[in-house]
Amino acid sequence: MPSSSSAAAESLFQHRSFVAFWLARTTSSFAFQMLSIAVGWQIYAVTGRALDLGLIGLAQFLPAVLLALPAGHIADQFDRRRVVLFGQITEWVAIMALAGLTLAHRTDEAVILGLIFIISVARTLEAPSLQSMLPALVPLSLLSRATAANGASMQTASMLGPALGGFLYVAGPGVVYLTTGALYLISVLMVSRLRYEKAPPPRAPATFATVFAGVKFIRNRPDVLGVISLDLFAVLLGGATALLPIFAKDILHTGPWGLGLLRGAPAVGGLLVGFWLSRRTLERNVGMIMFASVAGFGVATVAFALSTHLGLSLLALFLLGGFDMVSVVIRGSLVQLDTPDEMRGRVSAVNSIFINTSNQLGEFESGMLAAWLGAAPAALVGGVGTLIVVGLWMALFPGLRRRQRLHNET
Repeated sequence: MPSSSSAAAESLFQHRSFVAFWLARTTSSFAFQMLSIAVGWQIYAVTGRALDLGLIGLAQFLPAVLLALPAGHIADQFDRRRVVLFGQITEWVAIMALAGLTLAHRTDEAVILGLIFIISVARTLEAPSLQSMLPALVPLSLLSRATAANGASMQTASMLGPALGGFLYVAGPGVVYLTTGALYLISVLMVSRLRYEKAPPPRAPATFATVFAGVKFIRNRPDVLGVISLDLFAVLLGGATALLPIFAKDILHTGPWGLGLLRGAPAVGGLLVGFWLSRRTLERNVGMIMFASVAGFGVATVAFALSTHLGLSLLALFLLGGFDMVSVVIRGSLVQLDTPDEMRGRVSAVNSIFINTSNQLGEFESGMLAAWLGAAPAALVGGVGTLIVVGLWMALFPGLRRRQRLHNET
């Protein structure tokens, strides 16, 4: 293992496979954000029914939950680069079909939803393989920085992708789909250039035990269980961003422009912290740093809940996004490093189920509490609840609290 000083001096971008991976993640993430905007606008323009917007979410949610565990098994039994290529090529074909049918004026509700469902199935099958490849592309000493750089690109895509998609939609949805198709093609080319030379794990038949092995592994690893469950409850309780339209209109008394600023503030904080972490190696007290960052997330949520001024609310959301990025980098790196390569796909699949479910349930929880108590009390309960969870998890997982390095020291 390289010394900490040499690891700090080494550039991520000296590793060509990581550069290709980073470009693939960035272009495909931009494409998906643009695609999401265009599909929502188009299907509502076609049908005029708000219900169909919910059906888009359902078409994406069902594959993410039902196919995640089989996708994790596939990631651990086959060449992950080939699995990602298959998924992204399938997505590209579906997007080009959507572009062609749109330009030919032959789209309807069923066609759009069907193609979105195909894209969602392909993304679900690809996701565990894509997440599990990163440790093989850089030295393990650089994994946290690689995770931060990857997170920063995701934040950039979430900030700029919808705006770019909306701008291009002025020329028509077909133009957006052609552009996203071009971006996906770049991603496919970049993935095909990855030098993922590590032999895939031995293939095994897909039995109940092998498919659910990721669940058993997490249950038997206290640090991994602590990290994933902390993420689950933090996301579940910290859903204040789902209430931003209410805060913008009724509490901060601003218009759509203010809502746009509020939505972008967490992404800006996460982006800046992500870039900073991509140039720093976390070497000490990673457990306490992680707990402190989740606690900071909770405090920022409380501050946002209590704020009645736009500037203070923007600052709270900016800090919320920054704290979240720190915990995301530590949690993601720790799970990858504590998981053997032959298990990374299945563990990533279980983690993705937790994250997807907690995101959906977190928004639901925030909405229900807001309906009962009001938006500000609901956000306040979420922030205080996050702080309580941090305290409980520090007591329940003392090894995680005392953890010094991302590498497992036992």
